[in-house]
Amino acid sequence: MAIRVVRLGTPRVRGEGLRLGTVRHPPRGVRKERYAADDWFDLWLPELAPSAPTVSMARAARRSGRWAAYQRRYRAEMARPAASRLLGLLAALSHHADFSVGCYCEDEEHCHRTLLKDLLERHRARLA
Repeated sequence: MAIRVVRLGTPRVRGEGLRLGTVRHPPRGVRKERYAADDWFDLWLPELAPSAPTVSMARAARRSGRWAAYQRRYRAEMARPAASRLLGLLAALSHHADFSVGCYCEDEEHCHRTLLKDLLERHRARLA
């Protein structure tokens, strides 16, 4: 039992389990009934996505080299009580079920899913 961190829209791997989309918006041009069938996500959890202003900051940070400032801001958002409780829930569930969390970004090094993985580890999640 464990959590995988994935790029949404990529083919699922065996044993991946339920796929959770931790993105601000669902995929453009894709009908709701196709989200799971087309390997986007089974459930949408925008609560674990960066806020709209933080997403804008991330885009600018990639170009300006201010990635550390973006990381601090996203971590602060995830330290808020509601997000922290959700991270704790996912961490606890990871000891009993296989599932995945993900985002659309091509560059995993400059994506919140890398930070999300670290946050889940800090909440004692079991990671694949």
